Amino acid sequence: MKAMKKIALTAVMLLGLLAAGCDQQNATSDKGLVLTGKTMGTQWRVSLAGVPAGRADALRAKIQQRLDQDDHELSTWKKDSVLSRFNQRRDNQPQPISHNMADVIISALRIGRLTDGAMNITVGPLVNLWGFGPDKQPLHTPSQAEITAAKALTGLQHLQVIERADGAWLQKDLPALYVDLSTMGEGFATDHLARLMEAEGINNYLVSVGGAVLTRGRNAAGKAWRVAIQKPTDQENAVQALVDLQGHGISTSGSYRNYYELDGRRISHVIDPQSGRPVEHHLVSATVIATTALEADGWDTGLMVLGTEKAKEVALREKLAVYLITKEKEGFSSWMSPQFRAFLLQETGDDR
Repeated sequence: MKAMKKIALTAVMLLGLLAAGCDQQNATSDKGLVLTGKTMGTQWRVSLAGVPAGRADALRAKIQQRLDQDDHELSTWKKDSVLSRFNQRRDNQPQPISHNMADVIISALRIGRLTDGAMNITVGPLVNLWGFGPDKQPLHTPSQAEITAAKALTGLQHLQVIERADGAWLQKDLPALYVDLSTMGEGFATDHLARLMEAEGINNYLVSVGGAVLTRGRNAAGKAWRVAIQKPTDQENAVQALVDLQGHGISTSGSYRNYYELDGRRISHVIDPQSGRPVEHHLVSATVIATTALEADGWDTGLMVLGTEKAKEVALREKLAVYLITKEKEGFSSWMSPQFRAFLLQETGDDR
């Protein structure tokens, strides 16, 4: 599902997070236990301290089972997933969903409102129109009529979560509404991994799905887990800043790799749900640290769509821990909110 998350169905991609501390370890190392696998079209990684290698197989199986269940609920690629069945329906009847899935959608709707619709889990028709979905890239720039028609199939106001003690349901009043939760799927799954580790009696871990990361405790060297925010370049290990999450979650969205040329213009995959067009601002990376990976994963998407100045306003208003990287005429500049400074270990400086 991740392949769609930041490329096809939302307006944001490239979670530039490099987990540091236990990166070079593997399941046979005496310095820590690292488990990896695949889910949602991306990779999951669990780094553990103080856990014997003999537990590796059992833990890996439990992790994969948990993530497979998450994928079964949230996937838009799998036709039999809970979300796909909801999208396929052409009526307004409530469909039963899990309380976990309800939490994801409620969070998405709340962040959507607080970002004036910039974080929009119904934006799929517009993303597809501009060639970042399952459809092929357009031969020509979409017309205003085509954009207007696609926008008519979107809207957070058409989606409702009904929660009661006996269950949760998802309902739409626009039959053709298409919901995609890939914007928050990685954070959702990362939080699930953290809860699984706690249930297994493991208190020192770094867990990640795609670019969403969450840590607890210490690494195998007895030091705080460090996470690196990547520079907006094609060089994978170029570090912009290092942070100590202090038990929080982190997620980064970026716009600097996924684009194409059309009619002589560079077309960004970051689509503004309000205009229905690719954004033209210069914000290239938005990182958010929050109490959960799910929360961080939702906010980074909305901020990335808003652009630098509006993202700053929202970050300050909502008291978010945010780190922004903006493309300047020469090089890049960075900005962090006061809340982010509490997590910062090191910043390499602006690249000019």
